[in-house]
Amino acid sequence: MRISARADYAVRAALELAVRASGEPVKTEAISAAQEIPHKFLEGILGDLRRGGIVVSRRGGNGGYLLARDATDITVADVVRAVEGPIVSVRGERPSALAYTGPAQPLLPLWVALRANVRKILEGVTLADIAHDELPVAVRELAADPAAWRNP
Repeated sequence: MRISARADYAVRAALELAVRASGEPVKTEAISAAQEIPHKFLEGILGDLRRGGIVVSRRGGNGGYLLARDATDITVADVVRAVEGPIVSVRGERPSALAYTGPAQPLLPLWVALRANVRKILEGVTLADIAHDELPVAVRELAADPAAWRNP
């Protein structure tokens, strides 16, 4: 599985809004500078996040972006889905829509299990968890395993 730059930037932008949650909109330029995200790329990402119900925008001199909901109610999965679509797909399809024959039949439950585990992690972590450095114990344990950091 690969996390795209778009998904990474979207989560980082949402986190920037989460830590600046003062009720005042944050300008695109401020998010771009704080997270070192190319401004033009960020504009497209914020548009996707707005359409996905993750952020709201305000126009005008005091305009900018705010989270649409509290950071405790927005998961990493919500953000990734808003900019990328389904969390895990195979050839652009959800694993549940696939069918295999012969020796490839066991691939389907493998892809479904992969999807279930990725969803379990990304749906179990909110923007607030990350912003407050309070990742769930299960996530911390997985990340603490030295094998998780090794290249195969």
